[in-house]
Amino acid sequence: MSAPSGRVVLVTGAARGIGAATVRRLVAQGDRVVAVDELAVAAAHDQVVPVVADVRDRSALAAAVDAALDRWGRLDAAVAAAAVVAGGVPLWETPEADLDLLWDVDVKGVWNTAAVTVPAMLAGPDPAGCRFVAIASAAGHHGLHHLAAYNAAKHAVVGLVKGLAADLVGTGATACAVSPGSTRTPMLEATAALYDLDDVEAFADNQLLRRILEPDEVAATVAFCCSRDAAVLNGSVVHADGGFAP
Repeated sequence: MSAPSGRVVLVTGAARGIGAATVRRLVAQGDRVVAVDELAVAAAHDQVVPVVADVRDRSALAAAVDAALDRWGRLDAAVAAAAVVAGGVPLWETPEADLDLLWDVDVKGVWNTAAVTVPAMLAGPDPAGCRFVAIASAAGHHGLHHLAAYNAAKHAVVGLVKGLAADLVGTGATACAVSPGSTRTPMLEATAALYDLDDVEAFADNQLLRRILEPDEVAATVAFCCSRDAAVLNGSVVHADGGFAP
């Protein structure tokens, strides 16, 4: 294993899917990670500090930031990957509770993550090298059948990142979003269930690669977005979607 690079990254949604793959990728390249999830995260490496927290709880996220500062004295990047999916019916039949859940987790969760991580990054030793990365979705750019509330939430994530990037003007710190296509994760399995599909493979037809993406592939893009080299992506959305087209 390579020696730590000196960068410290907080990742939400770190127990499964793209979040977990991002943790693995960052650790493999020598970064230190605070791995946040409402589920327990197995810390199999001394470069990982697991924190059980719900992204709807800003004070719990603030405690995760404190864990990074207490352990390593800095925070250089944050990845807001925690999200849920809900839907399966037309907008006019969608329960208000579904919309509330998606807004609270997928949008306010990103907002809360930015609100507690960005000040810590700007107060650190290398603010110009700091990066905030939100996981959006192909649903943030297309209208997907029977997923209107999820569409709305992921479109909001894109707008949030663009607004944050504008607020960071003059600091050198940046914000961007990564929009995956259909990726082999528990969330894609949940989406298949909403469509009464037996498995996720049918979603491959919506991607020019004609296959489901793997979490590690998307994580490679996310890890780059966390790097100092990714400054040019400020305010951008990186379409890591395999050529998604509904």
